[in-house]
Amino acid sequence: MLILAAIFCGSSVAGLLAAAWLVPGVTVGVRGFVVAVVVFTVAQSLLTPLVTRLAAKFSPPLVGGVGLISTGIALVIASSFVGGITLQGPMAWVLGTLVTWLVTALATWLLPLWLLKKAVRNVRGS
Repeated sequence: MLILAAIFCGSSVAGLLAAAWLVPGVTVGVRGFVVAVVVFTVAQSLLTPLVTRLAAKFSPPLVGGVGLISTGIALVIASSFVGGITLQGPMAWVLGTLVTWLVTALATWLLPLWLLKKAVRNVRGS
């Protein structure tokens, strides 16, 4: 469970930093970044199952966009904490959500593979 939490936090760090680097209007504050990552990760983890259930119940075509929807809501929550992440303007919100979602999805998929490869290498080396 701790490894899974670390993977989610790592993917959140990657997603939020990528959005700040690639999207004009998205900024990350140094002092509040850790809080923003933790808040974003917890919000994303709690919102995804909830949004999935609601979408499946009320609008099945939205199920495919659950990741984007929960990422956007998690960004709203994380940006409400001062000094963390700031999104200014509609394009920053749209592109920031898209970039954060894409990078966190890729990182959540690739980080376990990288960690497994590293663990296997360590076991073989000892």
